[in-house]
Amino acid sequence: MSVVNRTDFYKVDHRSQYPKNTQMVFSNWTARSSRMPGINEVVFFGLQAYAYEELQITWAREFFSQPREFALRSYERRIKGAGINITYDHIAALYDLGYLPIEIWALEEGHSVPIGVPMFVIFNTHPDFFWVTNYLETDLSANIWGPCTAATIAKEYRRIFTYYTELSGGDLSFVDWQGHDFSYRGMYGTKAAAMSGAAHLLSFNGTDTIPAIDFLEMYYYGGDQFIGGSVPATEHSVMCMGSKENEIETYRRLITETYPTGIVSIVSDTWDYWNVWTKILPALKADIMKRDGKVVIRPDSGDPVEIICGNSQLGQDGGSTPANKGSFQMAWELFGGTVNEKGYKQLDPHIGLIYGDSITLDRAEEICDRLVVAQRFVPNVVLGIGSYTYQHITRDTFGFALKSTAGVVDGQVREIFKDPVTDVGKTKKSAKGFTAVYNRDGKYVLKDGATLDDVKSCAFIRVYKDGVSHMRANLGRMRAAVRKI
Repeated sequence: MSVVNRTDFYKVDHRSQYPKNTQMVFSNWTARSSRMPGINEVVFFGLQAYAYEELQITWAREFFSQPREFALRSYERRIKGAGINITYDHIAALYDLGYLPIEIWALEEGHSVPIGVPMFVIFNTHPDFFWVTNYLETDLSANIWGPCTAATIAKEYRRIFTYYTELSGGDLSFVDWQGHDFSYRGMYGTKAAAMSGAAHLLSFNGTDTIPAIDFLEMYYYGGDQFIGGSVPATEHSVMCMGSKENEIETYRRLITETYPTGIVSIVSDTWDYWNVWTKILPALKADIMKRDGKVVIRPDSGDPVEIICGNSQLGQDGGSTPANKGSFQMAWELFGGTVNEKGYKQLDPHIGLIYGDSITLDRAEEICDRLVVAQRFVPNVVLGIGSYTYQHITRDTFGFALKSTAGVVDGQVREIFKDPVTDVGKTKKSAKGFTAVYNRDGKYVLKDGATLDDVKSCAFIRVYKDGVSHMRANLGRMRAAVRKI
């Protein structure tokens, strides 16, 4: 796909629709609303990767460094093929200029930004190319709203785990591993998985999305810092291949031969999950207890809350059947453990639980709450966070938009804004004029009606100018900001 075609058709002739002698278009990127109760700040993440890979590398490689005729042909074919009767001399002029004449100033990534406060601003640096600012809107939006949204939701998971881990007397360092990214296969392509998975890794260390580690290492200076990891784990094909008749032998081989030490996660609902607890695990208890490591049991179907916690209507012990008791109680009865100083039942370190099917924020909180109510140690359970969380979001989850609020026409600054009468809740009302953002007592606040000098001297730092990105954000600082709950 030609990089010059990464926009909406309706934008291709906006350059002729602006007032005569327009010289600058100034826009800002803002989360305008929240559809998630209780979340009023959004984590800023993803711009640095986009500025480097797309604005600097891709535009140079796929447009400016191509033979002139070839670079312009793709655009011409698309415009004529769509039946849009416009010239494309502005695209030719951009090619002749040799770089993208825009400048981007942004807040530091990893920080949480209040709804309604811009995360970054973008404007053109050459008066002949005022149209470029919003020509880039579509591609910018498509690549930035997802990482910001995923990072915000991951932080909310971390908040839940932190609260309940503290409540049940756990070591907060384990929270780094309590949310594990299972989302790759359910995302809309590998690039989406990498961006979303990288956002997850701002809050957690556990992931099965290998491209997310590559993403952070490439764009956010991973270096020697630990980025993300996982453990040996089975899937249903492994369990099925061992056959139902020899299921116990599959467990025995995995526990004693394949992984005699360390952590191994075994998916356990291929046939009869509760039979695993009542027949297979009791028969292998001695082998499990003498291992130097932990066997993690992974249920993968049913109601996540009741599979882990049991039937809430039947009291703390969950009734008499395994399904009524739930996985935690079954593990406690079989493997035992200790009661910590706060009075919570802590499973023996040779056994653990992970559940990763259809987990949501609400379900995660209910699981943790039910465990605490029953005096059970929350860090004994890890949750896999998959596409049921990270793909069930949209740009409207936090109302992201890149909108113009200022311009220069014939040498005069024009403060512009939108305020639709039909906009219920006023979520689409924009700021007005140049927008600057300041850090006041640890909170970002907006100053609209500002000057361009304000923009360049507030909390913003320059991220990109005229074909060159300025890479400053790094994983360590982003994690420190996100994990400060």
